[in-house]
Amino acid sequence: MIDLKVNGVARSFDGDSNMPLLWYLRDVLALTGTKFGCGEALCGACTVHKNGEAIRSCVAAMRTVGGAEITTIEGISHDGLHPVQKAWIDANVPQCGYCQAGQIMQAVAFLKSKKNPTDDDIDGAMAGNICRCGTYQRIRAAIKAAAGEQS
Repeated sequence: MIDLKVNGVARSFDGDSNMPLLWYLRDVLALTGTKFGCGEALCGACTVHKNGEAIRSCVAAMRTVGGAEITTIEGISHDGLHPVQKAWIDANVPQCGYCQAGQIMQAVAFLKSKKNPTDDDIDGAMAGNICRCGTYQRIRAAIKAAAGEQS
């Protein structure tokens, strides 16, 4: 039995301990905001937080999250108005939107440790999150705006 918390709710999992966290979130808990992209931790679409740190849920086996606090895009704000989400809307970041949950989750974790990021800081922190639509300039602008709001 694997016990964990997901978005603040105690959960137990009694299945295959090698099952990726992504499939548990999407298929068992129906938290479909976290997306499947590459399945190899290369694109960032599946980014969630494990104890506040950004991880790629497509390669995190359930056995590695026992006792952890997992936060998904659904759990960062009850009203969808986390400062990063608000900045995303204000900067009109998404085009197709597929990568955006992972981008936002990466940005939220990053801004916990870097309150006043430079362009280089943002580019480095977000380098593992791919946006096929190429909205990187808007992503950077939104992160700077969110950093200003959180300060």
